[in-house]
Amino acid sequence: MTETVRQWIRQHAHPLTTLAPHDPLADLAALRDLTRDATVVALASSARQAHELSAIAHRMLRFLVEEMGFRSIALEGDSAARLNLDEYVRTGGGDPQALLAGARSFWQTEEIVEVIRWMRAYNERHPDDPVRFAGAPDRAPLKLSNLPEMVGDAIEQRLAEDTIWWHEHTGDKIVYWGGLAHMVNSATRTVSPSFTHRNAGSYLRERFGSGYLCIGLTFHHGSLPFHVPAPPPDFAETPLGDAGLDSFFLDLRAQSPAPVRAWLNTPARTRLIGPVYDPGNDAAHHLTGGSLADWMDIVAHHRQVTPVRLIGH
Repeated sequence: MTETVRQWIRQHAHPLTTLAPHDPLADLAALRDLTRDATVVALASSARQAHELSAIAHRMLRFLVEEMGFRSIALEGDSAARLNLDEYVRTGGGDPQALLAGARSFWQTEEIVEVIRWMRAYNERHPDDPVRFAGAPDRAPLKLSNLPEMVGDAIEQRLAEDTIWWHEHTGDKIVYWGGLAHMVNSATRTVSPSFTHRNAGSYLRERFGSGYLCIGLTFHHGSLPFHVPAPPPDFAETPLGDAGLDSFFLDLRAQSPAPVRAWLNTPARTRLIGPVYDPGNDAAHHLTGGSLADWMDIVAHHRQVTPVRLIGH
């Protein structure tokens, strides 16, 4: 990777100066212009097990609600109504830790509990203008074949349809907190080892156009709690990590010289750490089928990560 790319990253990066959820949001001020025209903003994590990526997502969520008028939050793959989380943020009824016991395992973290408690506190301060969890229409479960590609495509379409339905039903601007594989804009993305199909982000881009904004949350190395080594040289995280910045976000649509545009537009591989991970075969855990410029509008990168705090541990 050329020094031109690393230098461009350093020059255009917006440093993130704190990860504390309730600290002032001054380091996120540049998001104001970047998200001004967005209807749906995806916070798309490459590893749900990373504390720092969850903390960045929480602070960006706060900014979008407090500064940009977003009023609905979608948690990928779970119904907040089924879990009674929406009732909690509206009324205070229940306990977030107990309610999350019925959620998917990657939401059962203290970091998500902090988000839910913040939502409740926000609503106590703004009873006439509350923030809420996005819902979904009542309908029959998907009837899927045993072919993973067909299963995946149907699920991706349902994720997007639910988000579109909620926006049309409420008019709310929506923050969608999910996984990188689901939320990048990609009509033909491949999740290693070999599942290739259209994803939810591409359906949302088709519906909302530039009103759909994907913020990719990436990292260079760390522990989750298993050790994750530095990425291979051809991974997108390598130049991001080599830029010499610990934590930052970067507008991938910013004006750039030809070598940088070539890097952004060249088919890429980026980390994708799921519940099953083999540190000895790190390079196999990745996303392909597009370029950074295709996939994301903004990347938020943290160089070294540590594990999330699991509820009850």
